[in-house]
Amino acid sequence: MLFGELSRLGNWEERHRRLLGRLLLVLTLTAMIDAVCTVLIYAFERHAQQSDIHTVFDAFFFTTVQLLTVSSQIRNPLTTAGRIADLFLEVWAVLVVAGSAGAIATFFQTGDSG
Repeated sequence: MLFGELSRLGNWEERHRRLLGRLLLVLTLTAMIDAVCTVLIYAFERHAQQSDIHTVFDAFFFTTVQLLTVSSQIRNPLTTAGRIADLFLEVWAVLVVAGSAGAIATFFQTGDSG
């Protein structure tokens, strides 16, 4: 039984390719969304009064942290357009986490049934 499990670790099956493809797709789309929202947040927030976003790096930090943790030390966006972009970031982050967890669960479930 132990040797059977160890031998399965070295096999590269179709389910491995599917999981890798799905995760790479999510990673690529998330990187694109991070880049676009960085530009948007910078454009919307840099001139807002009392904004913590003054540079492109501030905007990049904010959008990346929103995608990774759905929270940030930087104050929430102050402009309406910035808040809409932030909502999009948060919804994307939650959906990606749930979708990725589902893809990984499916990967292990199909491996256990085979």
